[in-house]
Amino acid sequence: MMKKRSMLVTVFLMVCLVFTSILCFPETASAKGIANARKAVKLAKKQVKGASVLEVDSEYEKGQLVYEIKMSKGKKEYNLVYRASDAKLVSYEWEIESWYIKRGKGKNISISKCRRLANKQVPGGRIISVTKKRSDGVQMYKVKMQKSTKKYEMKFHAKTGKLLEYEWELVKKASNQKNYIGENKAKQIALAKAGGGTVALVEFDMDDGVPVYDVKVVKKNGMVYEIEIHAKTGKILDVDVEYGF
Repeated sequence: MMKKRSMLVTVFLMVCLVFTSILCFPETASAKGIANARKAVKLAKKQVKGASVLEVDSEYEKGQLVYEIKMSKGKKEYNLVYRASDAKLVSYEWEIESWYIKRGKGKNISISKCRRLANKQVPGGRIISVTKKRSDGVQMYKVKMQKSTKKYEMKFHAKTGKLLEYEWELVKKASNQKNYIGENKAKQIALAKAGGGTVALVEFDMDDGVPVYDVKVVKKNGMVYEIEIHAKTGKILDVDVEYGF
C-alpha cells in the first residue's frame, strides 16, 4: 500500500513539474523561432523602439506561420511581419498617417530628383519603375526598387519630395527548378505579352499555393507591365499595366 501511494505521489510530482515548465518556459520548445505572440511583440518593440502596439495577428502565409504586428509611433504607423520558424523579419513597412499629410503648393519635383531621393534611401539598389499616383488629393511618386534579396516600394510627396511610405519585403527564390519553366522562359512569355520592352525584374513567388513568376516589363513609351506567369505551365495568370516614367 505504501509503495503504491509512493508511486502515485511520484507521478503527481512529475506531472506538476512538466506543467510548471510549460507555464514558466513556453518558448523553450522553439528557441530559435517564435513560440507565441508575446515573443513576436518583443522583437517588434526592439525593432521600433518606443512604439505602441495596435494589433497582433498570426496566420499561415504561403504555407508558413507568420506574426504580423501593427504599431504606432509619432506620425507613423508600422507593420512588421516575422516568420515563426526562425524569427526572421520578412517584411517591414511604415507610412505617415494621412491626416498629417498636406497637399502642398507649387510645381512637382522632377522625376530625376525623385530617383535621386530613392537612391539615397536604398544605396546600390536598382530602380524598376517610377509611377505617379494620387491618394486623398495628394500627388505622389511610387518608386519600386530591388537590392539583393529585398524588393522595395516607396512613395514620395510629388511637391515636397518627402518620403511618405517605405516598405521592403524579402524576395523568394524558386526551388526545385526542374519542375519550373525557368526565368528565361518567363521573360520570353512576358515580353511577347507586352509586345517588346525591357525586363526590369523577375521574381519567384507562391500565390495561394501556386508557384508563379512575377515579371515586370518596361517599355519606351513609359508603360510598365506586371505579368504573373504560372511557374510550371507558363500560363499567364494576371496582367497589370500602369504608366511609369
